Amino acid sequence: MANEKKSGAESKSIEMDFATGEFTTFVREDVEDKRRVRWTMGIAVVFHVILLAITFPKFASEMETVTKEQRIYVVQQVRFKPPPPKQQQEIPKPKAKKVPIPDPTPDEPEPLRLEEPEPEIDLPDLDDIVFGIPDAPPVAEPEGPIHVGGDVKAPVKLLEPKPQYTEIARKARIEGVVIVQAIIDKQGNVTNVKVLKGLPMGLAEEAVKAIKRWKFEPATLNGKPVDVYYNLTVHFHLQ
Repeated sequence: MANEKKSGAESKSIEMDFATGEFTTFVREDVEDKRRVRWTMGIAVVFHVILLAITFPKFASEMETVTKEQRIYVVQQVRFKPPPPKQQQEIPKPKAKKVPIPDPTPDEPEPLRLEEPEPEIDLPDLDDIVFGIPDAPPVAEPEGPIHVGGDVKAPVKLLEPKPQYTEIARKARIEGVVIVQAIIDKQGNVTNVKVLKGLPMGLAEEAVKAIKRWKFEPATLNGKPVDVYYNLTVHFHLQ
């Protein structure tokens, strides 16, 4: 019996120790959990304070900029047009009546007014009247040379002496075209020769000498000979 009581007491003490250990562990875990929560809250508060310290100046400057930028509203004055002036009604003036003046001498006879006869107008006979369009005034002749075209007919070549080939140009086998501008006068002569496109080795000079010996039927304007500017061409070809 004594052994049974002793074993029962030992078992109870073991159960009490076990229960006490579990309670102690639970309290310790609860304390640690609260401590972790406090540290977490402290860290979160510190983090938010640091974040606020970083972002607050920028936010404050933006708010200050917004407050400084004030919108300016332009208020236009409404101008009212004055009403048009009323037109004054014109009061018609009474027409003056002609009052006949009595004749101071009714017994004297009034003078007679003799009508003068109208002068007779001598009209020409119908046979003497010529019906038709009058002739146009004569066209004035132009002063100085003019260009061919329109009513100006071009001159016609009558005589064309050939130019001479220079010996140096013949040896160099030079061929081509010489173009000149000249004035063909009313007699059909070639004057004022000006080279527009030449050839070397004396060929341009020989062309000018030959052109000055050419003869033309002069250009005409309304059937009359006139001085004209005319371009002439001389060809140089070796046989």
